[in-house]
Amino acid sequence: MKVNYNLQAIIANKCLSTSENNLAVSSTRLSSGYKINDAKDNPSGIAIAKRMNAQLKGLSKALQNATDGISVIQTAEGALAEIQEMIQRMSELSVKAATGTMVDKDRELVMEEVSQLKSEIARIAETTDFNGQKLLNGECDLRGYTNQAGAQVEYYSDDVQLGKYLLTINPVFDADGNLTDATTVNFGTAAAGEEAHRFDSSCITKVKGNTVTIIDAMQNQVKISIDQNTFAGAGQEMEIDLTGIGAMRFQVGANEGQVLPIRIPTISLKNMGIDTLDVSTEEKAREAITQLGEANDYISAVRSRLGAYQNRLEHTQTSLEASSESVTAAYAAIMDTNMATEMTEYTKLQVLTQAGTSMLAQANERPQQILQLLQ
Repeated sequence: MKVNYNLQAIIANKCLSTSENNLAVSSTRLSSGYKINDAKDNPSGIAIAKRMNAQLKGLSKALQNATDGISVIQTAEGALAEIQEMIQRMSELSVKAATGTMVDKDRELVMEEVSQLKSEIARIAETTDFNGQKLLNGECDLRGYTNQAGAQVEYYSDDVQLGKYLLTINPVFDADGNLTDATTVNFGTAAAGEEAHRFDSSCITKVKGNTVTIIDAMQNQVKISIDQNTFAGAGQEMEIDLTGIGAMRFQVGANEGQVLPIRIPTISLKNMGIDTLDVSTEEKAREAITQLGEANDYISAVRSRLGAYQNRLEHTQTSLEASSESVTAAYAAIMDTNMATEMTEYTKLQVLTQAGTSMLAQANERPQQILQLLQ
């Protein structure tokens, strides 16, 4: 029997310390609900879990962005619905003014209402916004530029190859300032070293009002307006830069590049072809019927586009929710405590701690038995 070094007490104390440390870890897991509370618990697991947690938060914000996108579309679509109602009202008025039973004085009264409706369409197109961002005035449309004053890219289809094009326009205007069929368009080729594309020989051109429309074999269009007063590029080669920039971009994913661009074509009297609408005479009223039919088709096409965007965003929402569920399940598998298993471990450690305490007490009492040898 030894007094200086009580080996049994040292062993009992070591086991007791281990049990207490493990009991503290188990208690932390039960109280926090997490299996990993410190990096030392699972170094690789916590790295994976934190990446998943960042992914989850990103998916949550992306889902909110998709919801906001639907709200944007609904705002724009509501305004377009009202514009289409006014177009249909003007169509009714045009049909009314086109009949021979009316005199020009009556048509002037009809024209007053038509003018008011045109002004209201222009106002709605200019003022409709979402969170301070205009939706219908062209700020959310794809942009294109030319290098000549008086020539402006009004519109181009989504599937047109982006980049630079070269062409030469020789405009011929009538007395009313509209382009005539005598207007010619020559397609140029790219200059040496220039990154440019070329309108091929299958393209056709149409003129209407002051707009030249280039249509390729796939029915993709590029519309260029020519201002009679400022255009000085007749016979000169013009460079057209189709940038593909301008659509409202929604971040609909947790990672870089997961965006959905939403293009809202410019809504204007000019783009709809009713900027010069006139029903003051029987002949003009009959022409107005055709113009308003085309304007109605234009608005219908824009509304159809927005409806497709909304359907896509709703599917995006469903996809994001499914992804969030899957990532949450994986994150929980790594981080969450199995309460039943951990409670079993906690109970075992409590028993070991109590037993260790008892054994340490008994081991500390044994040296006192030496006193009996000294009596």
